[in-house]
Amino acid sequence: MHDIRAIRDNPEAWDAALVRRGVGPLSSSVLDLDKARRAAITAAEEAQAEQNRASKEVGKAKAGGNEAEFERLRALVAEKKAEVAAMQDKAKGLDAELTALLAGIPNLPLDDVPEGADENDNVEIKRWGTPRTFDFAPKEHYEIAGVTPGMDFETAAKLSGARFVVLSGAVARLQRALAQFMIDTHVEENGLTEAWTPVLVREDMMYGTGQLPKFGEDSYQTTNGWWLVPTAEVTLTNIVNGVLVDENYLPRRYVAHTQCFRSEAGSAGKDTAGMLRQHQFEKVEMVSITHPDHSRAEHDRMTACAEGILERLGLPYRTVVLCTGDMGFGARRTHDIEVWLPGQNTYREISSVSVCGDFQARRMNARFRPAGSGKPDFVHTLNGSGLAVGRCLIAVLENGQQADGSVDLPAVLHPYLRGRTRLTAEGVLA
Repeated sequence: MHDIRAIRDNPEAWDAALVRRGVGPLSSSVLDLDKARRAAITAAEEAQAEQNRASKEVGKAKAGGNEAEFERLRALVAEKKAEVAAMQDKAKGLDAELTALLAGIPNLPLDDVPEGADENDNVEIKRWGTPRTFDFAPKEHYEIAGVTPGMDFETAAKLSGARFVVLSGAVARLQRALAQFMIDTHVEENGLTEAWTPVLVREDMMYGTGQLPKFGEDSYQTTNGWWLVPTAEVTLTNIVNGVLVDENYLPRRYVAHTQCFRSEAGSAGKDTAGMLRQHQFEKVEMVSITHPDHSRAEHDRMTACAEGILERLGLPYRTVVLCTGDMGFGARRTHDIEVWLPGQNTYREISSVSVCGDFQARRMNARFRPAGSGKPDFVHTLNGSGLAVGRCLIAVLENGQQADGSVDLPAVLHPYLRGRTRLTAEGVLA
């Protein structure tokens, strides 16, 4: 959500930032609506004051025995009461209209975000690891002999339809090991607090993090009004929804492993093979709640946490800064981490780490009280995958595949697999 006072103070700068995102300029329509809203509020307040004055005069006229004046004033009070109610309704309607308009406008990019139209204009800022050279043609994850016994798309389609998978045996265990490794690393080495949160949330929680109202079609809603979370960003960030915390509460760093659900409404026909893009998937999500002065540094810290998981798994990756035209709705700056998938001979996104500034906090009314004295201010929020578990499974399988259909597994996972080091061509851990 945008600060209307900031738009009033510098509409040109606000418009310029929106133009960088390929939106706007919009300040004229926003400020016209804001002006009408404030005029309606002022008119309602003036009518209320007139009603109050007339109400006092009614008593005086009654006490003085002036029946005609009493009746005139009583009629005036009733008239003003109806006028006040109508003006208050108008003000509330204009306020709701302004709120809805602001809620549909994306966040402003930071000055250091590269300008561009789409993913082709993203800027690489880091590359780690060297993709392995194979002496055979590497396969995609679902084609590897040792994987196929434990990755069943046909049964999943029977159960639920397209873009679902049933994992079993060694493959299911490997996915569980990956999630546990990620959580342990983030808690024990990166200092995050583990949380376990619901996957069903109320509508205002989805609104708080920006999934609603604009992107409702990308998520699933139950018949009784709950929403299935597209990411634990929704639950972890909304922990501070409506809360005023002390400054010493910050920063708050959370991590959670959850099921996630996305309708993928805008990706028809895209990445339909294998389990790269599913309606139901697992993710280890990181969320930070920070002081405004520290959010930019926290963004780099969170990015390093996600990159560290890939480095310990020995998976080559690159990190890019998304350009203005490719950023998500609520982000001020986003780092995408892309892991190397030899089966596709390309890098694919496995984590997206974003700093949102006070954009979500304003929607949630999440504030902090400065130490000593000072006016409460909005916190800053950040979120990022640490990592997408299913995509990490794909990367481990493809990068570790051998010519005979077996898969060599990263050393950091061996303790989670009770010392087993490979997936055989028959689909068994050994």
